[in-house]
Parts: sequence; C-alpha cells; structure tokens
Amino acid sequence: MKITIISWLLLFVCNLMWSLQFTCIKLTQDQMGPFFTVWAPMGLAAILLAPFALRSFKKEGKKFKDILIFGQLALLGAFPAQVLMTWGTQYSLASNAAILTLVLPVITALFAFILLKEKMNKVRWLSFAVAIIGVVLISTGDIRQLNFSSKYAIGNILIFLAIVGNSYFNVGIKKISKMYSEIEMVFYTYVVIIILLTPLVFFFEGDVFARIPVFTIQTWTGFILLTFFHNYLSMILFFKALKILDAIQVALSNYLVAFFGIPIAAIWLGETLNSHAIAGGVLVLLSTLTITIIDYRIKNKSAIN
Repeated sequence: MKITIISWLLLFVCNLMWSLQFTCIKLTQDQMGPFFTVWAPMGLAAILLAPFALRSFKKEGKKFKDILIFGQLALLGAFPAQVLMTWGTQYSLASNAAILTLVLPVITALFAFILLKEKMNKVRWLSFAVAIIGVVLISTGDIRQLNFSSKYAIGNILIFLAIVGNSYFNVGIKKISKMYSEIEMVFYTYVVIIILLTPLVFFFEGDVFARIPVFTIQTWTGFILLTFFHNYLSMILFFKALKILDAIQVALSNYLVAFFGIPIAAIWLGETLNSHAIAGGVLVLLSTLTITIIDYRIKNKSAIN
C-alpha cells in the first residue's frame, strides 16, 4: 500500500508540472515555432539524462536492438503527442486544448484494454464518473467561452491527434516498463524524437537560432519550465509511477491537470476561483483518492484469493 500511495503522490506532482504546459507554450510562441518549442527543451533534457542512461546501458549489457522498440513508440506515440500538441495549441485556444485533453483517459482505457488486457471495474467506472462531473464543474466558465469555429478547427484536430498519440505511448511504455529504468525510457524516447525533429527545425525554423539573443524574459521563462519540469523531472517521476500502477489508473489521474490548472491560473494570471471550480476540484480529488485506496484494496484482495 505504501508504494502505491507514493506512486500516486508522484502522479500528483507530475500533473502539477503538466498543467503548466499550455501556459508555457503560449509564453514562447511569439519567438519560437512549434518544432523548436519541442526540440530545444527536449534536447537539453536529453543531455541531462544521457550520462545516467548510457551508464545503465553499459552496466546491463544491452545491445542496440534492445532499444529499437523506442523508435516505434516515439514515432507513433511521443512524437505526435509532443509536436502536434504544441502546434495545435498555437493554432487554437488554451481553453480548447484543456477541454480536449479530457478525453485522454477514455482513449488510454481503450488502448489499455486492447494492448494490456486491463479491465474497468465498478470502482474505476465510479471514479471516472465522479472525475467527469468534477471537470465539468471546473470548466463551466471555459466551456461557455470555447470557440470551436472553423478558425480553430485545424488546431483542435491536431490537439486530438496528439491525445491519441499520447494515449498509445503511455500504454506502450507501460508494456515494456519492467525492462528499462525510468531514465532509460525517457532518454531513448527523446533521442528518437530529436532525430525526427532536427531536420524539421533547421528547414522550417532555422531563423529561430538568430533570435535566441533577443529572447524576452517571458520566452525564457516558458523555455526553462518546459525543459526542466515538463521534459525532465515530470517524465522521470511519471515512468516511476507507471511501473507500479495500471495504465488506466494513471490515465484517470490526468484529470488532476484541470484541478491544478485553476489555482495556477489564479496565481499566474490573476483569475478568480468560483464556487463551481472549487467544488469540481474537490470531486476530482475525491475521484483520485477513490481509485487509489479502494481500487488498490480490491486488487489486493483478488490477488490473495
């Protein structure tokens, strides 16, 4: 039980970091293109991870063929998840992106059912329903202001495709998580994405390098937050938790992004919290606690029997 609680605490921290993503993209978009916004922070994060990943590679005697699986996971999952989300958010609205990402647990549950044979028991369905109600309450104000007109249609489609890629990657990486350390999984995934992105960055956004000396404080703030929290620390903690919890459980925790997003907006942007948002936040938190404690006891009881 202790390791399960620790894993959920790690997911709390991950979702707190991920809730900064849309704000960071908006902070950098005036001076950085979508490819560079993914490529540069991820490249720096990979450099920080490289010594640890390579040491593990040599120590465990792995061969090049052992890490080829990350090519498929990155190409079909992580690459579209990172690039299309950044690209789509720049073309759409942050509120649109926030609402669209709420379908992530549903799509992840589908992939988990197909690839991992995981099942949705009564407690998980209850937790899922409570979380949905909470998110609707949190998002009441944003939903009224949503603009899904044709102007933002391309951005919204890109965001949805990014969510599909993210779901596939989360389930796929869960399937191989016992064979690799958290740092290895992050590093090898990033290496593949960087290889795929490098020609796109230099061909379409090569002029960004000349603008680096004149980056504003706003751009550097978004860049640093994306590098250290979104691409480095959060992913290590996420993979550590994923080794312990089911993919469906991890997916349901993504509703915490909405829970954390409200206070971040209040602190950073000066937005006010209404009673609906507070009530919704409480429901999301209760949903997470339900699937953490009750679902664990059910699984543990089944294992004993």
